[in-house]
Amino acid sequence: MKKIEALIKPYKLEQVKDSLSEVGVEGMTISEVKGFGKQKGYSQHFLGVESKVDFVPKIKIELVVPDSQVEIAVKIIMKSARTGNIGDGKIFILPMEEAVHIRTGVYGEKAI
Repeated sequence: MKKIEALIKPYKLEQVKDSLSEVGVEGMTISEVKGFGKQKGYSQHFLGVESKVDFVPKIKIELVVPDSQVEIAVKIIMKSARTGNIGDGKIFILPMEEAVHIRTGVYGEKAI
């Protein structure tokens, strides 16, 4: 099992979610987060005054999938979230040691 964490642009969430559902990848946690990468935020003008926005809003998607679904899930996220512009996001893949379904007590891949 692997945990996939993807940081994407907020308006891409529905497209990513729908695309993952189409291939049978379901069950995810979504968080609204802020951060910056190479773009280091941006400047905006309001009423003639420039202000710097250091942290850019992003959506963090977390999902745990069997090893057999990792490659397809990553490809789907990349395809669905990509705009070709700076700030499209990142995907992190982490080993998942164990999963436990609280209600049933089931362990392992069957718990996800």
